[in-house]
Amino acid sequence: MTAPVMSRLERAGALATGASLLWLVQAGAVALAIGHMLEPDRVGGHVAVYALIFIAVGLMRALLDHRAGAMAFSAADTVLALERARLITREARRATDDAARPPAARTATLAAEKLAAMTPFLTRYAIAKRRAHVVPLVILAVSFWFSWAVGLVLLIAGPLIPVFMALVGIAAKKASERQMEELSNMNVLLLERLTALVDIRLLDASERTLASFREAADRLRRRTMEVLRIAFLSSTVLELFAAIGVAMVAVYVGFTLLGELSFGTWGTPMTVAQGVFLLLLAPDYFQPLRDLSAAWHDKADASAVARELDDLESRGESAFLGVGAAARPIDTADALSVRGLAYRPPGGRLIRFPDFDLGPGETLAITGPSGIGKSSLLRLIAGMAVPTEGEIRLGDIVLCPENADAWRGRLGWLPQQPRFVSGSLRKNLTLAVRPGRALPLPAALELAAADRIVTTLPRGLNTQLGEFGMGVSGGEARRLIVARAAHAHPDLLLADEPTADLDEETAALVTEGLLGLVASGSALLVATHDPALAARMDRQIAMRAEEAA
Repeated sequence: MTAPVMSRLERAGALATGASLLWLVQAGAVALAIGHMLEPDRVGGHVAVYALIFIAVGLMRALLDHRAGAMAFSAADTVLALERARLITREARRATDDAARPPAARTATLAAEKLAAMTPFLTRYAIAKRRAHVVPLVILAVSFWFSWAVGLVLLIAGPLIPVFMALVGIAAKKASERQMEELSNMNVLLLERLTALVDIRLLDASERTLASFREAADRLRRRTMEVLRIAFLSSTVLELFAAIGVAMVAVYVGFTLLGELSFGTWGTPMTVAQGVFLLLLAPDYFQPLRDLSAAWHDKADASAVARELDDLESRGESAFLGVGAAARPIDTADALSVRGLAYRPPGGRLIRFPDFDLGPGETLAITGPSGIGKSSLLRLIAGMAVPTEGEIRLGDIVLCPENADAWRGRLGWLPQQPRFVSGSLRKNLTLAVRPGRALPLPAALELAAADRIVTTLPRGLNTQLGEFGMGVSGGEARRLIVARAAHAHPDLLLADEPTADLDEETAALVTEGLLGLVASGSALLVATHDPALAARMDRQIAMRAEEAA
């Protein structure tokens, strides 16, 4: 995950480590200035010079810290952009019949909220880890140089912090995973209930729905409090260890300078400058470890997100021909041919399809019981799934990954459940228009008997529609997507149960709209249970259960 930006993170860590090590120079300047004022015969120089050194090195530290932070945030933005693109691309290509397909709300939560938890990990933990590996060791070596007693105190107190962090980290990781899981569940619940608001009202289930939200919110609150409890506990214990270590150094240095202690140095008495220097280094010995402990929970959150990403990736990627980009349509008037076609859905049985040809302006109905594979056949022809056996042709052109995007440029698609993008009706109707090929929009609306729908909308074609066509009924939504297909005027229209769940009058209007599109030159392949619609087609092919192996 971090491989593309590892060099930037390493440079950011090196700069931050260098900035921390410069504190030794500043501490030395302060110690020498104080030593010069208290023991001028033992420490030479001028206080003003030491002050200038302190200020100059401080400015250098600030610049290094700023540069390190900027590089770390840039690397984090890159990682988030790459991971979101991979996640959305992979899930967008996943087949609708893929049993491994996660709920849309879970994917949205992972892409929008959970991946954002990677930013603190990349910007704080990676830098803190690098500093914790270097800075305490350098300060420990310098402390031993001046006083073996101070060095021994730091050597004993320092390792207690990483040991405790490792113990806390196990619990923090599990708590973060549980919190992330509850966050996903909350978003899935919200999306499901939003899409079913009408049914909830009709079934008088408002109170039950509110109760389910309260229970989900309470579970999320408890999981969040578990994470916070561990965070506060670890911070308290860490501060205790650090405070004890600094206090022991301060006591030793104070009593040594007072002449009460005569051990701990390398033969010569400790000077005021040396004592002040050691006192200033002690807090910074623990500071990288404190920063690492504070960022340890960022690592736990990031680990939970990485585990979820790995889980999605381990489910495999659904086969999808092409890349899904816009391409110039294949220019041919040859008939569509299906030969020896078979398909095994993810986790399903092998489905064998009958051979057939479909020429320009012809219509064909694929009938059969639910689950027999009619929708799968349409997806195969659209290149949204890869055949297990057989081939699909346009004359001499065989559908393959190299030409799939251009192949789809010739097609129109009527899904079983009408879907819209968030925007105006006009925007939705003109989504797939090909320049020079489109049927005029008023004519397309009239052909689908959807012109009357537009006149009833508050702002006509400028009326805003949600993803589920809010403001129009199911039958009106079906006629609008027929109008969208007619406006695009495809060479071949694939229609999946276009009259399902419609009353007889609306189904007749949709059927007439489809036949009107055929009259303008398009071919029509429809998967349907509707005998009235199938009877209006030129031919019918009935799929049987024995064709599935």
